[in-house]
Amino acid sequence: MVLEVIKAAEKVTGQKVPYRVGPRRPGDPAVLVASAGKAMAELGWRPRYTELEDIIATAWHCYRRRPRGYSQGIISSRMSRGR
Repeated sequence: MVLEVIKAAEKVTGQKVPYRVGPRRPGDPAVLVASAGKAMAELGWRPRYTELEDIIATAWHCYRRRPRGYSQGIISSRMSRGR
């Protein structure tokens, strides 16, 4: 599953993601399970993106737009570029 995420990230970004395969680290769980089912059932929430590549693409877009995170606002970012 991790390799699937790495390959999807490489496809979306057009960049190689450096990684190495190794043994499980102490404390790593054997299996991880996640589901949005409870939020969907109890809150009526629906995810906007459900495909892995779409999820990575939206995160990549945000990162490229704010490479230093939200510590620098979008207005000051535009002003620093002379807009």
